[in-house]
Amino acid sequence: MKKLLAFAALSLPLLSGCAGTTVKRVDTGTVIDLSGRWNDTDAQLTAKEMVADCLSKQWLAQAEPDSASMEPPTVIVGTIRNKTDEHIDTSVITNALQMELINSGKVRFVASKNERGEIRDERLDQDTNASAATRKAMGQELGADYMLDGTISSVEDKEGGKAVVLYQVDMRLVDMKTNQIVWVGQKRIKKFIKRSSTSW
Repeated sequence: MKKLLAFAALSLPLLSGCAGTTVKRVDTGTVIDLSGRWNDTDAQLTAKEMVADCLSKQWLAQAEPDSASMEPPTVIVGTIRNKTDEHIDTSVITNALQMELINSGKVRFVASKNERGEIRDERLDQDTNASAATRKAMGQELGADYMLDGTISSVEDKEGGKAVVLYQVDMRLVDMKTNQIVWVGQKRIKKFIKRSSTSW
């Protein structure tokens, strides 16, 4: 009996420790800032505002449509460079930019360099294994007319348990034929962070 009571007394702290974690599902559109660092909301807001600004400018009206099909210009998203001290998965903002561009209906969009490599491998496999009626020939790709690229940088000012962090996203759209920069955009997000602990 004494051994049973001793075991129960030792088990209580372990059980109470496990009961401290709770999980609640929230709507994906809900803004939740825990650490004050760059997050999914920042990426989504940036992509939406940047693409809206980009597609509202004069370059789009002046862009020459495809001579054969009269289709709108074709865009590709290049590298988004992370120049902050944080680990930021830039694929989140890249994917958000792609979604906004495609859903706008104002431009055509082509796969990235890495994605094209996988697709080309599939075409090579089709050349050997698919029927002549269904295989896709090489050399039929749609070339991009413009490339969108950019950087994410940050400036931090902190004292004690308080900090102000400014995130700045700079983007540009480059004409693939002439290297002319036809649009530049900037999105700034400023956060005030206050912690109960002075350690960062």
